[in-house]
This record gives sequence, structure tokens and C-alpha cells, in this order.
Amino acid sequence: MSRVGKKPIVLPEGVSITIDGHVVEVKGPKGTLKREFPKELKIELEGNVLTVTRPDDSIRMKELHGTCRANLNNMVVGVSQGFKKELEIVGIGYRAAMRGEDIVLNMGYSHEVVLKPEPGVKISVADNVNITVEGYDAQAVGQTAALIRAVREPEPYKGKGIKYKGEFILRKEGKRAGKK
Repeated sequence: MSRVGKKPIVLPEGVSITIDGHVVEVKGPKGTLKREFPKELKIELEGNVLTVTRPDDSIRMKELHGTCRANLNNMVVGVSQGFKKELEIVGIGYRAAMRGEDIVLNMGYSHEVVLKPEPGVKISVADNVNITVEGYDAQAVGQTAALIRAVREPEPYKGKGIKYKGEFILRKEGKRAGKK
């Protein structure tokens, strides 16, 4: 049995859910999310507790059970609290700036890279090197942060590039380090 799938989801204040067959719509103070779930799974709302049950113990149902419950929980958390990813730029001459809602990255290329955020996502830049990506959709926030990081991933020798705040970059020895 899925440990994640068995957990009930308790709805916080101000969050309402509409279940129409296998389509679930979650409304909260931060926004509205709508998602279609597999028809086989049963999503029930009793009071302010949401539960997901599966019809049998087949491998496919076990795979879907925990995933669907986690996606529902992300929808509830997103519309009530929101999600946030923080990135930092490491390296001399590397910097970021905002141009309207778009982010402009100067990462040592011959041109500047301009990225548009996903719908429902807000990007902010502090001190030219600290980037914050916020929104109510977990997938959109993660995708936008991944696109920003992909512009210049951290390299293993000096650690220069764009990394998530708190991310550990495994460093390699240079070719001169082992010689005597």
C-alpha cells in the first residue's frame, strides 16, 4: 500500500474544492488550479478532508495512487501558501536583471539571455545575483527555475554558474593539483 497515497489531505481555511467526476478544481487566496486525474481513482471530500482511494492493488494503481495524492496536495498547498525556489549566481561578471516581467541574464555569452516566466509565476532579482521564483503552481515554479538554471549550470572546477540556494556542487581537482 502506498504510504503517501493513504494520507488524508486536510484543507486549510479559505480553500475550496470542486470535484466533477475525475476533474478537480482547487480555489484559494493565491489562485485557482484545475487538473484531470485518472478515472479509476476515487477522490472524495468529507468535510474538510480529502482522500484518494484506488480500486485494486494492481501495479498501475499503486503507481498512480501516491502520485495523484501528491499532486492534489501540491494544488492545495499552492493555492493557500504558494511555492518558492531561490537561485544564486556564482562567478565574476555574471549577473541578472529584470526587464518588465522577463529576466535578463548576462552569463558570459556574446549575448544576453532573456527568459519569460511561465504563466502564474513571478520572478524577482536582488543584488544582481539572487533570483527568487514564486507562484502557486508547483510544476510551473520548478520548470521556470530549471530553465533559468539551464542557462549556465554550475561547472565542477570553480562552481561558477547558476545554482539553487543551498545546492552542493561536487568539485573536481584540476589537472595541476595532483602533480608534484
